[in-house]
Amino acid sequence: MQRLQLGDVEVTKVVEWEGDIAPARAIVPDSPPEIWQDNASWLAPDHWSPADDAYHAAVQTWVLRSEGRVILVDTGVGNDRNRPQIPLFDHLDTAFLDRLAEAGVRPEDVDVVVNTHIHYDHVGWNTTLRNGEWAPTFPNATYLIPRTDQEYFDPRNAHRRPVPRDRQEQRRQDGSFLVYADSVVPVLDRAVLWEDAYRIDGNLSLEPAPGHTPGSSILRLSSGSDRAVFVGDLVHSPVQILEPRYSSCFCEDPEQAAVTRRSVLERAADTGELVVPAHFAGASAAEIRRDGSHFAVSRWTFQTN
Repeated sequence: MQRLQLGDVEVTKVVEWEGDIAPARAIVPDSPPEIWQDNASWLAPDHWSPADDAYHAAVQTWVLRSEGRVILVDTGVGNDRNRPQIPLFDHLDTAFLDRLAEAGVRPEDVDVVVNTHIHYDHVGWNTTLRNGEWAPTFPNATYLIPRTDQEYFDPRNAHRRPVPRDRQEQRRQDGSFLVYADSVVPVLDRAVLWEDAYRIDGNLSLEPAPGHTPGSSILRLSSGSDRAVFVGDLVHSPVQILEPRYSSCFCEDPEQAAVTRRSVLERAADTGELVVPAHFAGASAAEIRRDGSHFAVSRWTFQTN
């Protein structure tokens, strides 16, 4: 189990799933092949497989221990889900809760669950299937959910969302209704729907970071001299650090996501914040620096075992 101490906050990475998802430039559509090939020496094998151009990623939860409480940042895909929009994760069956236990966390120990946004791979373990019903996995936790996303993905507000342009977008939108029903609705009675900003404790705070979804957020950690920013899906691949204007295929508003990404990376480079994306496998957090109008990775944290 990989751990890192940042000031008074202990950070532990708990992996639900790791593997190849799709061709790299299907995930980051505007990225040219050259940016992958020119950086193959360090993109492979943690983030890219040059042999078959596969984007390699992890679905994982960050466990933060801060001021005597246990905070989970994002909860992965979850088991037993009907996910026709993403067959790779349809009815997934993993030992995630056992891995969480290996990190010293039982479901009843969790005080706060942070969903950086409402996508299927960030809210799944919010709930578990019990006697045919979806129930909160973490019975003593407060769930922090961006209000903007809650309203956007609520099926009752579907008329406010853009009309799907093709069958893939229609499947994704239909799938979001399933996600909302099995992973969001059952925890709403114990959720805080926050907006503008939210202070978790003296070390941790949430801020809006729109673009990937309308309510996408980041979590900032500041403790002693240490700084980190958990960026969720603002960055799917290191090539988006090298060139922030490349958004992922999953972004609801790619142009806004690119603007937000650059702003967050600029602050991280200027203030020494460790950048912690949701889906980097292996070497999964990075210190970055400016490189002209771009950025570069100075050092990796949470190296491959």
